[in-house]
Amino acid sequence: MSVLSVKDFSINFLRYGRGFKRERLCVISSLEVEINAGEIAAIVGSSGSGKSLLAHAILGILPQNASVTGELFYCGERLTPKRQAELRGSGIALIPQSVSFLDPLMKVGEQVKGEHHGLAEVERVFKRYGLEPEVMNMYPFELSGGMARRVLVAAAVISRARLIIADEPTPGLSETLAREALSHLRELADQGAAVMLITHDLRMALEVSDKIAIFYGGITLETARREDFNHGGAGLRHPYTRALWRAMPQNEFEALSGYQPYAGIVNDSCIFYPRCAMRTSQCRAAIPMRELRGGLVRCTNEESLHDEKIGEKLDEKG
Repeated sequence: MSVLSVKDFSINFLRYGRGFKRERLCVISSLEVEINAGEIAAIVGSSGSGKSLLAHAILGILPQNASVTGELFYCGERLTPKRQAELRGSGIALIPQSVSFLDPLMKVGEQVKGEHHGLAEVERVFKRYGLEPEVMNMYPFELSGGMARRVLVAAAVISRARLIIADEPTPGLSETLAREALSHLRELADQGAAVMLITHDLRMALEVSDKIAIFYGGITLETARREDFNHGGAGLRHPYTRALWRAMPQNEFEALSGYQPYAGIVNDSCIFYPRCAMRTSQCRAAIPMRELRGGLVRCTNEESLHDEKIGEKLDEKG
């Protein structure tokens, strides 16, 4: 069952340019994501690709100068601002990127308890994540980094939300704590929740995710299954996804020349066109998302979609 569906989604910000002229800056365009119950979908991309902005849009916490187009659905129901307010913290829960989201002036037990849960329920969920009862009476500054992150997970779990959004849950953690954090997400998905894992760490994402959505410059370029990354990434469809795979240290550690375009740079050609070794004249037109080999890809170059040919082309460029 689909818990979250994002279709042709865009975000614009109203700002004032030179001469105080009002203009709209498009920071996200054509995002596509689908997450089912019991599934972890990783949203992978570099800084500025639109990952956290999408999370804020789903939660309905974008700033007032933002406007959105496209479709957001939660369990088949359109996510209106009113419905987002009703679901926030209950049907949709956020595990934030920073432990600074915890109120420094309130004991963590009270923060997790909120207005809708009893102390016994908080104690049970704390125990589940290895937090002793006395932790409930601690303030955030008294917690270790690992304890604070487990408190954030506990707050999401106690909500019984059907959609969990984990925004960069592993940066700054040791390898052991990072794996622990991801195992908590896997447990939530195995119990029926839909989990959106926002990360820039493709290696970590592949350890727990069922599928990976690749964001680039505010656009979804590919959605691939985890197994598509096996056998040297032979199942991958888009040149950028293949380049990400080849850039990982355990693979060829091959850097991709060029850079991701800045927000607001929108044209009619493929957004990856300037960096693509496989570009053709076809790429100068807008590229729709399409299904291919059990995944989705925004590319029309038939040659680039086949593993045996793209590897040769990238080697020639390198």
